[in-house]
Amino acid sequence: MAASGKLASFRLPPLPTVGELIKLYNLRAEKQLSQNFLLDLRLTDKIVRQAGSLRDAHVCEVGPGPGGLTRSILNAGAADVLVVEKDTRFIPGLKLLSEAAPGRMRIVHGDILTYRMDRGFPANISKPWEEGPPNLHVIGNLPFNVSTPLIIKWLENMANRTGPFAYGRTRLTLTFQKEVAERLTASTGTKQRSRLSVMAQYLCTVRNCFTIPGRAFVPKPEVDVGVVNFTPLVQPQIQQPFKLVEKVVRNIFQFRRKHCHKGVEKLFPEACRMELTQEMMQKADVDPILRPTELTIPHIRALADAYAHLCTNEPSLLSYEYREELRLKHLTGQKHIPIDTFNATPTGMPPSPEQPC
Repeated sequence: MAASGKLASFRLPPLPTVGELIKLYNLRAEKQLSQNFLLDLRLTDKIVRQAGSLRDAHVCEVGPGPGGLTRSILNAGAADVLVVEKDTRFIPGLKLLSEAAPGRMRIVHGDILTYRMDRGFPANISKPWEEGPPNLHVIGNLPFNVSTPLIIKWLENMANRTGPFAYGRTRLTLTFQKEVAERLTASTGTKQRSRLSVMAQYLCTVRNCFTIPGRAFVPKPEVDVGVVNFTPLVQPQIQQPFKLVEKVVRNIFQFRRKHCHKGVEKLFPEACRMELTQEMMQKADVDPILRPTELTIPHIRALADAYAHLCTNEPSLLSYEYREELRLKHLTGQKHIPIDTFNATPTGMPPSPEQPC
C-alpha cells in the first residue's frame, strides 16, 4: 500500500483532457511546422516506458506542444521536467500543467536547436562517462522537419560530450518518421542502411522500439511514426573527430548504389584523386567494390583512420569539398583547382599558387 501511495503522489490532479485544451486555446497543428498532436495517453505512456524508469528523474522534453507526452512523463514520477517549446501558442496550456505539478515542471520558450541544455540541469546529476547513464532523459515527439538535423546535432554533442551529454551518457527517446527510424537502426547489407545508420550506430546503441500508426495523430500525417531509443556507448566505435567521420561517411553514401571507392574518390581533389583513393583503400584494407550499404562499422573505422592519416600528411585535404570544386570550376572555367584554394584565407586574399597535392 505504501508503494502505491507514493506512486499516487506523482499523479496529476484532474485536468482538462489534451483535446479539451486544444479547443480551449483554439490550437491547430501548423503544417509548415510539421506539427502532429498525439492525444491518446495510452500511446504517450508507451513512449515514456521506452525510456525506462523515470522515478525521481530529470527529463528534458522537446516540443511538448499541448502537453500530452508531458502528462505521461509527470505521471511516471519524474521529479524535474524541463520542457522546451518554440511555439508561443502552447505556453498557456503548459503553464496550466505546471501549476498542477508544483515544483516539478519548468517551461523554456525557445528553440531546441539553439537551447543550451548543458545549463538546464544541476551539475550534481552528472555521472562519469565510464559509469552508467545519469538520471537524466531527453524525450520528444519531434516535428518531422527538425528531427534529422536535431539528431545529427545531438550525435555531434555525444561525440564531444557537450550539450545533453555534458552530464554523462544521457539517454534519448524520440519519435521520427518510420522511414528515418528504420534508417537509424538499419543493419549492414539492408536497403535502409545509410549515412544516418553509421553515424548513430558508431556512437550509441540504437533501438527501434515500436511504430505508431499515422492515424493516431491529429492531423493524420501521411506516414507512420517510429519511436527510437539511443544510449551512448562508453567508447565510440570510431576514434576520430565527429566532423571527419561525418565527411567520410557522407561522401561514401552519396553514391549508395555504386562501389564504395566512387564515394571515397570525392574526398580528394581531381589532380591527385586516383592516387590518394588507391592509397586510402589499400591502407584501410577495404574491398573497393563493396557497396556503401555493405560496409560494416569496422570498415568505416578503417577508412576514417586511413583518411585521417592522409590528412596528417596533407592538412589541406580536410577543408577540400568536392561540390565546392565543381562550383569553382563552373565559375572559373579551370579544369584543375589548386588544393590550397579550399584552405581558409582572409577575405580578399588570393588563394595560394602552390600546386595541388
